[in-house]
Amino acid sequence: MSILVLASLIYTAPGEAAEKVLFDTGHGERFQVSDTGPLQLSGLAGIMKSAGAQVETTDQPFSDATLAGAHAVVISGAFNALHPAEIEALLRFMQQGGKLAVMLHIAPPMATLLERLQVTYTNGVIQERQNVIDNDPLRFRVEQIAPHPALSGVTRFSVHGAWGLLNLTHTARIVASTSPQAWVDVNRDQVQAKEETASFGIAVAGDVGKGGFIAFGDDALFQNKFLDDDNRYLARSLAGWLNN
Repeated sequence: MSILVLASLIYTAPGEAAEKVLFDTGHGERFQVSDTGPLQLSGLAGIMKSAGAQVETTDQPFSDATLAGAHAVVISGAFNALHPAEIEALLRFMQQGGKLAVMLHIAPPMATLLERLQVTYTNGVIQERQNVIDNDPLRFRVEQIAPHPALSGVTRFSVHGAWGLLNLTHTARIVASTSPQAWVDVNRDQVQAKEETASFGIAVAGDVGKGGFIAFGDDALFQNKFLDDDNRYLARSLAGWLNN
């Protein structure tokens, strides 16, 4: 199957070529930029297009050939792991200036990729005590934001079931985090007993060669039904970074 072009009309200045942002659909992703349902990503795609990006999708394994011509890659909600050769191709892509955004639905399929980026994740999703949405501790606003071009001007955004992220070395850093009152239900009994409260990373970013990456512990934040004003602002900032 071939790459599907989703945007034929791209708004760019005269003489400028639109930068291609390539969305992965080849690793079991269930939420698509081509669909308009509440859990789909058509709203994110529209924001990317408004930022001047040429939005395309690919269901092919990542390789130098499939990444050729792309400026950025988005892997949102993958259910299947990447082959080691695909990871190596993505690393070469970033070394040469490409950008990568990863959003987790379930974390284990992305474990090897994240490890190569010097990032790891918690063994469960985060529960918050501050900035909780609708009395659901799995849904909360993130207000601890560090400077990063993908988060330019962002003061808060909401997540709806997020894995905690941690940088393993100085080559990656936490750029958005929970309050110090968050915790992870390690034994899944819905009771905080021995689990300690702590601040957990929600987004981690780093440079790789001439390019770089940002990883979010949640993929729902960009789904259509959760694109409130704050998350739309985040999406526009992310789009600007990917398209720059």
